[in-house]
Amino acid sequence: MLDDDLKVQLRTYLGLLQRPVVLTAALDASEASTELRSLLRDLEEASPLVRVEPLADDDGEVRRPSFAVHLPGEEPRVRFAGLPLGHEFTSLVLALLHVTGHPPKVSDESLKQIEAVQGPLHFVTYFSQSCQNCPDVVQALNLMAARNPNVTHTAVDGALFRAEVDERQVLAVPTLYLNGERLGQGRMELEELLAKIDSSDEQRRVAKLNHKEPFDMLIVGGGPAGAAAAIYAARKGLRTGIVAERFGGQVMDTLAIENFISVAETEGPKFAAALEQHVRAYPVDLIKHERAKRLVTGAAGALHHLELESGAELEAKTVIVATGARWRDMNVPGETEYRTRGVTYCPHCDGPLFKGKRVAVIGGGNSGVEAAIDLAGVVAHVTLLEFMPALKADDILQRKLRSLTNVEIVTNARTTEVLGDGRQVTALRYEDRVTGELKDLTVAGIFVQIGLLPNTDFLRGTVELNRFGEIVVDHHGRTSVPGVFAAGDATTVPFKQIIIATGDGAKAALGAFDYLIRATAPAA
Repeated sequence: MLDDDLKVQLRTYLGLLQRPVVLTAALDASEASTELRSLLRDLEEASPLVRVEPLADDDGEVRRPSFAVHLPGEEPRVRFAGLPLGHEFTSLVLALLHVTGHPPKVSDESLKQIEAVQGPLHFVTYFSQSCQNCPDVVQALNLMAARNPNVTHTAVDGALFRAEVDERQVLAVPTLYLNGERLGQGRMELEELLAKIDSSDEQRRVAKLNHKEPFDMLIVGGGPAGAAAAIYAARKGLRTGIVAERFGGQVMDTLAIENFISVAETEGPKFAAALEQHVRAYPVDLIKHERAKRLVTGAAGALHHLELESGAELEAKTVIVATGARWRDMNVPGETEYRTRGVTYCPHCDGPLFKGKRVAVIGGGNSGVEAAIDLAGVVAHVTLLEFMPALKADDILQRKLRSLTNVEIVTNARTTEVLGDGRQVTALRYEDRVTGELKDLTVAGIFVQIGLLPNTDFLRGTVELNRFGEIVVDHHGRTSVPGVFAAGDATTVPFKQIIIATGDGAKAALGAFDYLIRATAPAA
């Protein structure tokens, strides 16, 4: 099952096991069970502390194929249904370590909060092996189950358990259930999950944030621009903070990065993890899972106030806005109603859920064409719709797309409506811009790839924005408000690229540092 290199790595990781661990397997005669049996054999061979046992009784409630990770003599609380490979292989290794007592890389405060959780809480997460956002949820819930006997968690490969996924109408991953009720969808870290089940968590968090001293430089946004700004500010000896709804930003949704100079190839989540590790090497106050609501700017020399959606407020002498961008919506009837129920924005994450089905991709730029190419290897048929008379993607991508036999390209197509049966998407309606004719396209999924919108709504009426909503900046990163700077994809800087955003963040931090020096210099 595992190649030789991975087996070597596995032996190294499992050398950290604290005590014996049992993998209790529920298998059947399926091909997937055969593959899982091989994987379990590799795990058993990698460490003398790992023992594989069959499920003792014929429990019809247990999914097959699946296996539980638990200590000898203990009831299982961590279970994988399907094959935890791809992005979830790390989740498997961490489950083995955490169940046996290996210390996790989380704060003591989070561990105390986990151990105080009352139950019973039974979590189920639906994932796909190609989903780069799923491991955060799976690993966080596995850790909670490993550390608290009131919690259980089962991670289910949605592509393998199709009937269950269809019955629960799971059309986006990760999708999370708690005690049989849907709890949420999308990437969530441990702190976010704890907040969902601990009603007093937000009150404590707001009080803690409100008591923070003013920052010399506060960066709003945790993507490449924000991370670079924080590092440069901290290196100047400034009291620096980052507040971000999601550290890593849109990079977390990027599968392959091959054009960041000096890094031949990496993946978005790995790149974001490296950014965070670098930021944490400096005395930066990293405030995650908080969304900016409003920026109240002060007069020259006065403090700026950042109001957060949670109700907390932060103060700073200078502010750098690096909030990046988000996927652009189609803004047609039915899109909001069927979002995550067939309308999706991540082909890598959600593509496996549409295996054997017909889907549409909206957008003929590089992102849309790449999405169609990826999906063509998974789904039955892809129809790519482009508004303009011709695709805008690079020629090499267009040639690859046109070579695929299960892809149809429709140009001059204006999407007008998403159709569904009240539960999920059934079709897409579009207008032929040449003839004016309306046509219905029967699809189970719609992947939207039509560009980006800057995350600047909270700044309207505060700093100058252009007609696209981008923050107007000069060559120092200065905005129209003294002491407020901006960087990255949220600004008027052309060419929205990771490497440009990082340089942009450094430039804005240096510009803000220069502003601080001049603002505090004694009068001549």
